[in-house]
Amino acid sequence: MKHIISLITGALLAHSLIAQENYQSPVRPGNEPVAPGKFEPTWQSLQQYKVPEWFRNAKFGIWAHWGPQCQPEQGDWYGRFMYDEGGEQYKWHVAHYGHPSKAGFKEVINDWKAQRWDPENLVALYKRTGAQYFFAMANHHDNLDLWNSKYQEWNSLRVGPKKDIIKGWANAAKKYNLPFGLSVHASHAWTWFETAQRSDKNGPLAGVPYDGKLTRTDGKGTWWEGLDPQALYAQDHTLSEGSENITSLWKQWDWKNGASVPTQDYCDKFYNRTIDLINQYNPDLLYFDDTGLPLYPVSDAGLKIAAHYYNHNMATHNGKLNAVLFGKVLTEDQKKCMVWDVERGAPDKMQNKAWQTCTCIGDWHYKRSTYENNGYKSAKTVIHTLVDIVSKNGNLLLNIPIRGDGTIDEKEMAILEGIAGWMDINKESIFDTRPWKIYGEGPVAEAANPMNGPGFNEEKIKFSAKDIRYNQKGKNLYATVLGTPEEKVMLKALGKTKGNGVVKRIEVLGSKEKISWKQNAGSLSIQKPKLVPNDLAMVFKIYL
Repeated sequence: MKHIISLITGALLAHSLIAQENYQSPVRPGNEPVAPGKFEPTWQSLQQYKVPEWFRNAKFGIWAHWGPQCQPEQGDWYGRFMYDEGGEQYKWHVAHYGHPSKAGFKEVINDWKAQRWDPENLVALYKRTGAQYFFAMANHHDNLDLWNSKYQEWNSLRVGPKKDIIKGWANAAKKYNLPFGLSVHASHAWTWFETAQRSDKNGPLAGVPYDGKLTRTDGKGTWWEGLDPQALYAQDHTLSEGSENITSLWKQWDWKNGASVPTQDYCDKFYNRTIDLINQYNPDLLYFDDTGLPLYPVSDAGLKIAAHYYNHNMATHNGKLNAVLFGKVLTEDQKKCMVWDVERGAPDKMQNKAWQTCTCIGDWHYKRSTYENNGYKSAKTVIHTLVDIVSKNGNLLLNIPIRGDGTIDEKEMAILEGIAGWMDINKESIFDTRPWKIYGEGPVAEAANPMNGPGFNEEKIKFSAKDIRYNQKGKNLYATVLGTPEEKVMLKALGKTKGNGVVKRIEVLGSKEKISWKQNAGSLSIQKPKLVPNDLAMVFKIYL
C-alpha cells in the first residue's frame, strides 16, 4: 500500500511541477509518446539519474561535427553568417554561390555530396587514436536532419548526399565496439536562421529579400520543387529583439532577453524528430547544444525527451541505465539530472560530479584557412587538455573537423597519430582512473581561470613542465608532467608532512630506467630521467 501511495503521490507531484512551469509552447506527444518508466518529465524526477561507470572510465571521445556547413570550408556558423551583409562568409558565398536572395543556404546543402566519406575507416582511426566513445552530429542549427527522418523533409536522404549519414556512423561504431553518441543542435534554428529574413542595405540588390521567407509554392521548376523552405529555415515569424546585430543570439540562447518564442508546432516537430532519432538509433550518449535542455523554459519538449531517453535506454538494457545525457550552463540541481558539458574550456577546480569538455582542434566546421595557416591545436595541446580535464573528474570530447567530401586532411592525421603515440605509452594513467585528493599543482593550478558562460576559457592558459596533474587507480598514483622537465621534479603534495602517503616506488611509464627520488618533509623530489619516452607529457607512476 505504501508503495502504491508513493507512486500516486509522485505522479501527482510530477504533474503539478509540469503545470507550475506554465510553458508557452508545451508539446503534444502524440505521434511519438514518452516511453513509460522510472523517469517523469520533471527536473525533480530526472534527479534520480546516476552517471554510468563506463562513461567515468572512458575519459576520451572523438566527435564528427560534420554536416553541410563543412562543404564551403569557411568555418563555424556558415548558415547564419552567410546572410550577414559585408561579412567574410557573406562575401565568400556571393563569390562562389551567388547572392543569398537567389542562392541561399539550401544551395549549400545541394552542393554537399560527401562523395569520399568512409565512416568505417574514420572510426577505426579514431579508435586507434585512443577514443573510448564516438559522437556524430545528427543535425545542426542549420536544421538538416542527417538520417531517415520521419518528421523533417529536409534530410540527408532526400537532399545533399542522398545518404543516411547517421546509419553509416552507427554501423561503424558498432563494428569497432565504441559507444555511440549523437549531438542534436536544431532547437535553435528558429532564431539562428533569422539572418535569412534580411536583405542587403547597399548595392544593386538593396531591399531584395534573402531566401528565408520562401515557401513550397516558390519551388516550382527548381531542384527543390516539392520541398518547403520554411521546414528548413523556420522563418515565418517575427524577428527577435535586436536581431539586426549578428551576435544578438548569444545572449538569447536560453530563450530570454527578447528572443522570439517558437510556436507549439515548431516545438512539437523538434520533439518528434528527436524521439524518432532516439528510437531508431538507441544512442549511448546524447548531447544537446542548449542551456539546460532544448527549448527550456518556453517548452517542456526537452524534459519529455530526457525522460523518454532514460526510460527507453533502460528498456533496451534490461532495466539498467547506461545512457549519458549532456547539457550546458547547468544549475547545481540540473547537474544531478545529466552530465554538465563545458564548451572550449574547463573549470579551474575539481568537480564532485562527472562532467565533460567538448572542444575542437580547429573550428567546429571545417575551415580551409585554419589548415593553410597551421592553426590546428597540436597533439601536445590536446594531451595537456585531456590530462588536466581527467584530473578534475572530467572527460574530453574532441572534434576533428571533416571536409565536405567526408575526409580529413594530412595535418589532422598527423595530430591523431601524435595523440595515439602518447596513448600507446601512457593510456593506463587516463582510462579507468579517478581523481586524487587534489587535481594538481604548478603555475596554472595556482591561478584563477573563470569560465565565460558555457566555457570558453581554454585559450587563457598555457601549460608547461612546471604544471603537474594527478589521478589514481587503486593505490597507484599518476603524476603527469605537462611537458619535458629540465630539472628535478618537485611534488609538494607528496611531502612527508602532507599526510598523503609514503612513497614505495616510482617509475616512468614507457621506460625501464631506474628513477632516483627522495621523499622529504615538504615535497617529493624526483631526479630528471635521462630518457623521456614521449615529449608531449611524462607520467610518473607512484606506488604508495
